[in-house]
Amino acid sequence: MENNTAPWSQLEAAAAAALSKAYAPYSKYRVGAAALTTEGRLISGCNIENAAYGVTLCAECAMVGELFAGGGGKLQYFLCLGQLEDGAVQLITPCGRCRQLLFEHRAPGMEVQTDTGVLTMEQLLPYAFGPNDISL
Repeated sequence: MENNTAPWSQLEAAAAAALSKAYAPYSKYRVGAAALTTEGRLISGCNIENAAYGVTLCAECAMVGELFAGGGGKLQYFLCLGQLEDGAVQLITPCGRCRQLLFEHRAPGMEVQTDTGVLTMEQLLPYAFGPNDISL
Protein backbone atom coordinates (compact mmCIF):
# COMPACT_ATOMS: atom_id res chain seq x y z
CA MET A 1 0.00 0.00 0.00
CA GLU A 2 1.04 3.57 -0.53
CA ASN A 3 2.55 5.44 2.38
CA ASN A 4 0.99 8.89 2.71
CA THR A 5 -1.02 10.84 5.26
CA ALA A 6 -4.17 8.80 4.65
CA PRO A 7 -5.01 6.30 7.41
CA TRP A 8 -4.53 3.17 5.28
CA SER A 9 -3.08 0.97 8.03
CA GLN A 10 -5.99 1.83 10.35
CA LEU A 11 -8.47 1.03 7.60
CA GLU A 12 -6.69 -2.20 6.71
CA ALA A 13 -6.91 -3.37 10.34
CA ALA A 14 -10.62 -2.48 10.55
CA ALA A 15 -11.39 -4.23 7.24
CA ALA A 16 -9.48 -7.34 8.37
CA ALA A 17 -11.43 -7.40 11.64
CA ALA A 18 -14.71 -7.09 9.73
CA LEU A 19 -13.64 -9.79 7.26
CA SER A 20 -13.07 -12.18 10.17
CA LYS A 21 -16.78 -11.85 11.04
CA ALA A 22 -18.12 -12.40 7.52
CA TYR A 23 -20.80 -15.02 6.89
CA ALA A 24 -19.86 -16.71 3.61
CA PRO A 25 -20.81 -20.40 3.78
CA TYR A 26 -21.69 -20.63 0.06
CA SER A 27 -18.96 -18.79 -1.85
CA LYS A 28 -16.34 -19.21 0.89
CA TYR A 29 -15.23 -15.68 -0.09
CA ARG A 30 -15.15 -13.39 2.92
CA VAL A 31 -15.01 -9.61 2.45
CA GLY A 32 -14.35 -6.79 4.88
CA ALA A 33 -14.70 -3.10 4.06
CA ALA A 34 -13.67 -0.06 6.07
CA ALA A 35 -13.89 3.68 5.63
CA LEU A 36 -13.11 6.87 7.45
CA THR A 37 -15.68 9.64 7.33
CA THR A 38 -14.93 13.32 6.93
CA GLU A 39 -15.71 13.65 10.65
CA GLY A 40 -13.01 11.07 11.47
CA ARG A 41 -15.38 8.21 12.33
CA LEU A 42 -14.10 4.72 11.43
CA ILE A 43 -16.79 2.40 10.04
CA SER A 44 -16.65 -1.13 8.68
CA GLY A 45 -18.77 -3.97 7.38
CA CYS A 46 -18.58 -7.59 6.25
CA ASN A 47 -20.43 -9.62 3.65
CA ILE A 48 -23.40 -11.68 4.80
CA GLU A 49 -24.44 -14.34 2.32
CA ASN A 50 -27.87 -15.89 1.96
CA ALA A 51 -29.05 -19.15 0.40
CA ALA A 52 -31.14 -16.94 -1.90
CA TYR A 53 -28.05 -15.37 -3.46
CA GLY A 54 -29.82 -12.21 -4.62
CA VAL A 55 -30.37 -11.04 -1.06
CA THR A 56 -26.72 -11.41 -0.04
CA LEU A 57 -25.42 -8.30 1.71
CA CYS A 58 -22.08 -6.99 0.44
CA ALA A 59 -19.52 -5.71 2.94
CA GLU A 60 -19.84 -2.20 1.51
CA CYS A 61 -23.61 -2.28 2.01
CA ALA A 62 -23.20 -3.34 5.62
CA MET A 63 -20.63 -0.56 6.07
CA VAL A 64 -22.96 2.10 4.66
CA GLY A 65 -25.63 0.80 7.03
CA GLU A 66 -23.21 1.46 9.88
CA LEU A 67 -22.52 4.92 8.43
CA PHE A 68 -26.19 5.86 8.80
CA ALA A 69 -26.78 3.94 12.03
CA GLY A 70 -24.01 6.07 13.53
CA GLY A 71 -25.45 9.38 12.39
CA GLY A 72 -24.56 9.65 8.71
CA GLY A 73 -21.74 11.59 7.14
CA LYS A 74 -19.59 11.32 4.04
CA LEU A 75 -16.87 8.81 3.18
CA GLN A 76 -13.34 10.23 2.81
CA TYR A 77 -11.11 7.12 2.66
CA PHE A 78 -12.05 3.52 1.79
CA LEU A 79 -10.52 0.10 1.33
CA CYS A 80 -11.76 -3.44 0.97
CA LEU A 81 -10.17 -6.84 1.68
CA GLY A 82 -11.16 -10.27 0.41
CA GLN A 83 -10.17 -13.82 1.32
CA LEU A 84 -11.13 -17.12 -0.33
CA GLU A 85 -11.42 -19.83 2.35
CA ASP A 86 -8.06 -19.96 4.18
CA GLY A 87 -6.11 -18.23 1.39
CA ALA A 88 -4.28 -14.95 1.60
CA VAL A 89 -6.13 -11.80 2.52
CA GLN A 90 -5.97 -9.50 -0.50
CA LEU A 91 -6.74 -5.88 -1.22
CA ILE A 92 -9.70 -5.85 -3.63
CA THR A 93 -11.86 -3.27 -5.35
CA PRO A 94 -15.64 -3.11 -4.94
CA CYS A 95 -17.99 -4.58 -7.53
CA GLY A 96 -19.94 -2.20 -9.76
CA ARG A 97 -23.02 -2.17 -7.52
CA CYS A 98 -20.93 -1.28 -4.50
CA ARG A 99 -19.00 1.36 -6.44
CA GLN A 100 -22.35 3.02 -7.11
CA LEU A 101 -23.23 2.81 -3.41
CA LEU A 102 -19.89 4.34 -2.40
CA PHE A 103 -20.26 7.08 -5.03
CA GLU A 104 -23.58 8.13 -3.52
CA HIS A 105 -22.07 8.60 -0.04
CA ARG A 106 -18.60 9.94 -0.89
CA ALA A 107 -17.09 13.22 0.16
CA PRO A 108 -15.49 15.32 -2.57
CA GLY A 109 -12.09 13.82 -3.35
CA MET A 110 -12.80 10.49 -1.62
CA GLU A 111 -9.78 8.19 -1.94
CA VAL A 112 -9.96 4.44 -2.51
CA GLN A 113 -6.97 2.17 -1.92
CA THR A 114 -6.59 -0.39 -4.71
CA ASP A 115 -3.92 -2.95 -5.51
CA THR A 116 -2.57 -0.51 -8.12
CA GLY A 117 -2.57 2.55 -5.84
CA VAL A 118 -4.93 5.19 -4.57
CA LEU A 119 -7.77 6.29 -6.86
CA THR A 120 -10.54 8.81 -6.48
CA MET A 121 -14.09 7.52 -6.60
CA GLU A 122 -14.51 9.28 -9.96
CA GLN A 123 -11.55 7.31 -11.34
CA LEU A 124 -12.98 4.06 -9.99
CA LEU A 125 -16.46 4.79 -11.37
CA PRO A 126 -16.23 7.21 -14.29
CA TYR A 127 -19.48 8.64 -15.64
CA ALA A 128 -21.34 7.59 -12.51
CA PHE A 129 -25.04 8.25 -12.07
CA GLY A 130 -25.67 10.23 -8.90
CA PRO A 131 -28.02 12.55 -7.04
CA ASN A 132 -27.21 15.44 -9.38
CA ASP A 133 -28.61 13.40 -12.30
CA ILE A 134 -32.10 13.30 -10.82
CA SER A 135 -34.45 16.23 -11.29
CA LEU A 136 -36.81 16.43 -8.36
